[in-house]
Amino acid sequence: MKILKFKWQRLVYEGQTCPRCGLTEVEVEKAIATLNESLNPLGIDVVLEKSELSVDLFKKDTLQSNMIWINDRPLEEWIGGMTGKSQCCDVCGPNDCRTVSVGGEVYEVIPSELLLKAGLLAASQLVGTEAATCNTDPKKNCCPK
Repeated sequence: MKILKFKWQRLVYEGQTCPRCGLTEVEVEKAIATLNESLNPLGIDVVLEKSELSVDLFKKDTLQSNMIWINDRPLEEWIGGMTGKSQCCDVCGPNDCRTVSVGGEVYEVIPSELLLKAGLLAASQLVGTEAATCNTDPKKNCCPK
């Protein structure tokens, strides 16, 4: 089975995260469930790795919080988006936190629809590599005739 890997990291301070990251977590989990349901029949398992960003690391680079990678590429690369920043909340202190802008919209909470789009784009590359190998290697008998 092929793996479609999502990695999401956010600031966690004294067991708390900000509302922006908390709501993004809900959206990430919703997208992962939908992608697993859709992609498992194609032989793709979608996995989610969550990691906590320490306060020290957050202070060095606040845009590392609420960051999402899909197969080791930032979300923004998959969807043609850009990283931005805006004022957040008490957990984050007086710091600006990560936003994502796509098509003129700025998102503080990353919606599942963007994650689904990026996930499907990444999955298409996984499926595409098998088909390309299959069609160019005459020793492989994997393609329907």
